[in-house]
Amino acid sequence: MSIEKAYDAWATRYDTDRNRTRDLDSTSTAATLSNYNFQRVLDLGCGTGKNTEWLLNRAERIIGLDFSQAMLDIAKEKVANNRAQFIKADLTSEWSIDAQWADLVTSSLTLEHIENLGPIFEQSNRTLAENGLFFISELHPYKQYDGSGARFESENGTVHIEVFTHHLTDYISSAKTNGFELLEMREWFDSPARGEIPRLISFLFRKKIS
Repeated sequence: MSIEKAYDAWATRYDTDRNRTRDLDSTSTAATLSNYNFQRVLDLGCGTGKNTEWLLNRAERIIGLDFSQAMLDIAKEKVANNRAQFIKADLTSEWSIDAQWADLVTSSLTLEHIENLGPIFEQSNRTLAENGLFFISELHPYKQYDGSGARFESENGTVHIEVFTHHLTDYISSAKTNGFELLEMREWFDSPARGEIPRLISFLFRKKIS
């Protein structure tokens, strides 16, 4: 099953299935971005709008991109606001977003499904205004090394969605090559005790002044 079809199949249950990764991602997004101001947001892999509602409380305008039409249909119902626009798009192709339109680009639990990070950083740089922010929240590589990855239960059993492993240096080097500087990097754990492998890794990059 392709990644797109898998998310189409998961869409109706995505928000209600027990999912510690999804829930911790919401925590990492709010905890990090609460410290920054932004007005125009480009939300990559927005899915069912899992973080759109929170972002919309702080921004004037949001454009969400995703290649799953079923996910987008749910997002449109859930976030019925004319300040939010949802567009079906393949993130591995050129985005139809104006240059320097956004002051924040977000990507949550999305890049594990994209093999080559370089074009994502390149297009994020193009769509961001100077000093714009690029926030990434992803399953931690350590979790991937341990065999974890996006999956859900269907009527026919567990569906494992295709993922690609990105090491920490992959994010850092792609960012540097494409004109970003690192502001923050944090690891997110399932419990305050921090005695287990971190579940998520998050990065906050800033577009350098050219």
